[in-house]
Amino acid sequence: MSDMSMLINGLKVSAENNATFERRNPLDGTVATRAPAASPADAILAVEAAAEAFKTWCDVGPNERRALLLKAADKLEAKTPEFIKAVPEETGATGMWAGFNVFLAAGMIREAASLTTQVSGEVIPSDVPGNLAMGIRQPAGVILGIAPWNAPVILGVRAIATPLACGNTVILKGSENCPKTHQLIVEAFQEAGFPPGVVNYITNAPADAASVVEAIVAHPAVRRVNFTGSTKVGKLLALTCAKYLKPVILELGGKAPMVILDDADIDDAVNAATFGSFANSGQICMSTERIVVDEKIADEFVKRFANKAKNLPLGDPATT
Repeated sequence: MSDMSMLINGLKVSAENNATFERRNPLDGTVATRAPAASPADAILAVEAAAEAFKTWCDVGPNERRALLLKAADKLEAKTPEFIKAVPEETGATGMWAGFNVFLAAGMIREAASLTTQVSGEVIPSDVPGNLAMGIRQPAGVILGIAPWNAPVILGVRAIATPLACGNTVILKGSENCPKTHQLIVEAFQEAGFPPGVVNYITNAPADAASVVEAIVAHPAVRRVNFTGSTKVGKLLALTCAKYLKPVILELGGKAPMVILDDADIDDAVNAATFGSFANSGQICMSTERIVVDEKIADEFVKRFANKAKNLPLGDPATT
């Protein structure tokens, strides 16, 4: 079992009254992680730390931000063994899936690093003779990122990397299902040398999620929110952000269809459908959820698909 802490203003901290919650291993029921159960007051402390850090971080030059992000990518990759241990314990996924998450997430950080010098404004036509109008892009402020558990490293990194590249400070609210996994992400950024308060991390018990998130969203310093997760929770978050007039980006669940025409190679179609349906046990937002097959090959496709799915070995990439 792993005991852990939050990160606020560069310091590892416990929740108010030392409150904690447990995340159990979904495969055997043992306690995988004991994490701080933040209160709304804890959430406000994280916002205040990020708001104070923004005063100086927003003026840090693009080359310095890029260097820190590139270092964070290296630090994240160095933690691959820790992710391979934490992800299966907290989410039930395989080490192979954890390793792929880290590989892709490190690339995302490096891609964000390349954006630091690409933030540009524009010249706007002016009706006043001899005058020039310009639009200048500036950092927004404190950004709240909320990431889910199913692709935890990829989506946790995506929630904060680009905002940091653009000069914002961030709060990552870890998933209740993988608090240790998300903590490892923030540790990588901390070890890379980001100034105190630029990257903050909080965790909360499932029952407290609504109050903690609303406390953050309501704070005037929080300027943007991004969320990846279920449609049900996304609707609730959209209502909260609307209440406080906060812009929010939502990536929610969907139904990903696969259409197979009569001239398709059936074996190729079966392999694609199997991988699309069962990758990470189907716990991916773009998992194949509906298959539409031309009636000319439908019977043969169904027979081969059923046989393939039935005989997937444990550890096959389609089941990681």
